[in-house]
Amino acid sequence: MRRKAIGFIRVIRPVNGLMMSLAVLVGAWITLAEPVSPDMLFKVLLGALTAFTLSGASMAINDYCDYEIDKINEPHRPLPSGMIELRESLILAAVLIMVGLAAALYTNVYAALLALLSIIVSVAYAFRGKRTGLLGNFLVSSCVAVPFIYGGILVKNSLDPRILLFSLMAFFSNTGREVAKGIVDVTGDEARGMRTIAVVHGEMAAAITASVFFLSSVLLSLIPPLAGLVSAWFVPIVAAADVGFISSSVMLLRRPTRQNARRIKNIILIWMLLGLLAFLAGKQ
Repeated sequence: MRRKAIGFIRVIRPVNGLMMSLAVLVGAWITLAEPVSPDMLFKVLLGALTAFTLSGASMAINDYCDYEIDKINEPHRPLPSGMIELRESLILAAVLIMVGLAAALYTNVYAALLALLSIIVSVAYAFRGKRTGLLGNFLVSSCVAVPFIYGGILVKNSLDPRILLFSLMAFFSNTGREVAKGIVDVTGDEARGMRTIAVVHGEMAAAITASVFFLSSVLLSLIPPLAGLVSAWFVPIVAAADVGFISSSVMLLRRPTRQNARRIKNIILIWMLLGLLAFLAGKQ
């Protein structure tokens, strides 16, 4: 029983879910223009719960669809290792989706519709989108960018320009990470007919593409301070993240191997987390 419980925890990737929840909090915090009322705090916490549960459901569904690939690429994962069964991953996903959408319905209709659209996109990616390569990467990254917008909509039924900018930065950085992950998974992806950049054009092409997206995010990070959209606290934190993205790009370009790409895709999460913290600290 303990082994199965650990398998359930591993399959939902709680660290990813917590980052999605934090993105909702960032979006809400940036949009807030008045003191937080108990009702608003409750809505934001429900939004964070929606982000966490729908992220976990997406991971479980993705692992279900990637079962054959993971038997080659990642045999230690909960499904191919036998920690949990295929049907159990779908049951877990269904429960998480129900919880997430129920929480969204208690906020507002726009947020609920956005949550529903997000999980539809995630499921579409898992079952069909991954085979399309870069388009599939875009689908995943759109779901990573949405929590910022979601948090803003919880607070105000309109889009703050700053939120859109931050969402775009998250979109670019995560797309780079997804492309780099393609280098890690190239053996299994090739065997299953996945048309990732690494499979179709090779590891170096994937490394170059990933680096372009990382550096695009870095360039976008210059806009908020130059446009006076953030406080001075934003600058040192985002600068540390930018250095991380640049150094990771250089390391990936120098050695676009499976082992190195695996290490870099994990490190990128740190730079993305720093970016989230910069958004929090930089509110004016």
